[in-house]
Amino acid sequence: MSKFIFITGGVVSALGKGVATASIGFLLKRRGYNVVPLKFDPYLNVDPGTMSPFQHGEVFVTDDGAETDLDLGHYERFLDISLSRKNNVTAGQVYYTIIENEREGKYLGKTVQVVPHLTDEIKRRVLLLEEDGADIVLVEIGGTVGDIESLPFLEAARQLRLERGPSDVLFIHLTLVPYLKSAGELKTKPTQHSVMKLREIGLQPDILISRSEKRLTDEVRKKIALFSNLPEKHVIEAQDVDFIYKIPIVFYNQGLDKLILERLNLAVMPIKMDDWIDFISNYEQRKDEVNLCITGKYVGLKDSYKSIIEALSHAQSSTRTKVNIKFIDAEEIEEKSPSLILSDCDGILVPGGFGKRGIEGKIKAIQYARESGLPFFGICLGMQLATLEFARNIAGLKNAHSTEFDPDTPYPVITILPDKANIKRLGGTLRKGAYIAQLKENTLAHRIYGKIEISERHRHRYEFNPEFMDILEEKGLVFSGISKSGEYVEVIELNNHPFFIGVQFHPEFKSRPLSPHPIFVKFVEAMRVYRYGY
Repeated sequence: MSKFIFITGGVVSALGKGVATASIGFLLKRRGYNVVPLKFDPYLNVDPGTMSPFQHGEVFVTDDGAETDLDLGHYERFLDISLSRKNNVTAGQVYYTIIENEREGKYLGKTVQVVPHLTDEIKRRVLLLEEDGADIVLVEIGGTVGDIESLPFLEAARQLRLERGPSDVLFIHLTLVPYLKSAGELKTKPTQHSVMKLREIGLQPDILISRSEKRLTDEVRKKIALFSNLPEKHVIEAQDVDFIYKIPIVFYNQGLDKLILERLNLAVMPIKMDDWIDFISNYEQRKDEVNLCITGKYVGLKDSYKSIIEALSHAQSSTRTKVNIKFIDAEEIEEKSPSLILSDCDGILVPGGFGKRGIEGKIKAIQYARESGLPFFGICLGMQLATLEFARNIAGLKNAHSTEFDPDTPYPVITILPDKANIKRLGGTLRKGAYIAQLKENTLAHRIYGKIEISERHRHRYEFNPEFMDILEEKGLVFSGISKSGEYVEVIELNNHPFFIGVQFHPEFKSRPLSPHPIFVKFVEAMRVYRYGY
């Protein structure tokens, strides 16, 4: 039988429930338990795949091809596990299932209602993870308490506690304790109202995590505990940190993991965190500094590139090199000379994306990196644009383009290929999830990975057109990675360049704090060599 922990948030959104959930999971896993996380998203989209990054941040992709919430990236990184579509459930998926069941007559003519039918389906999704052998199922309920969208999920949590008992189901509530500079004090009223709202719908939090930019005073902690109907030791502070991977240490120092295990009647087994502490220490001991320019189109919301930022932080710890990230809107490069904007860069990264906006600016940035010997790393669309830049300016294929942006281009270097692999990528679907690629020996890609066969996650629809492989190879473009099926180009690079590589996949999704992705590590090292010569 599994134990269940439900984590809710109040006062405002973007408090960091995902990182808090991942940090709790980290500690419980380090205590020897099989922890399986689950994220409930209350929006009606079936998944975030069709949502603008400005709306929801990046779309995180799992090995099985599920397009999920970015919090699953936090779970994978902190827990060092690979998740699946079971670990992210949206209201859209739940309602879709309910409607399908009703149409198929599975409710035997009953009136289909939020209670019990919708809440039963939500509970079923939670209990699926128990069937998979989880010791502890860690459930983060998205949104903010008080939102109408999340009410069915909170009601399902209430029912599960009633059915399983208080020793098997735990409620943790994360709130904001704002600091008012004009008054010079922390304010507890928003937390009081958030807990009051939670109790109105039948949920009494067992533990309260208070997010604040200042340390909680004893007086503030006592006041929060009193109005939340909790012992003082059940009020945990989560002061802002400069590095999110310190949060498990912050929780551990306050005994949060012990408190949870004692409350769930589970043994408090020994814990080891030396490797995690070393990882943080290496990050704090970074010496050399390099400037990285990320040229994208969603730079207005940094969460659009969350996994890339985290993969870079893992590489920074591994190399003890500080990477100053400068986000540059690709449209700005279209209007100005790249040398004016990119002259202080030690490396250029062009990430993935969809749509025509900013494409020519990205191509100009890639050309600048190729011609100036600047380390370059292209991911997904970044790889495709690197081949277009090479085709136009080296192979002489004027107006070469992707049919995504110019269906009538005379040189469709990037296009939709025949569906030989039965991927069925038209109609809004893409090549998603883990695919195996074969690397050519004695190439940069082979040296980076140290092996021939790799598996990486994808999320794209358009591919390199193999009809142009011979002419681009003849001019010096190296196709160093091909899909195991032999149909798709996965990696391109240049021989006569210090570091120039483009990958069709998303390596950032598989980077972990204690096992940083090798491409990011070598990219950071290449930037350091470019700047310092070593």
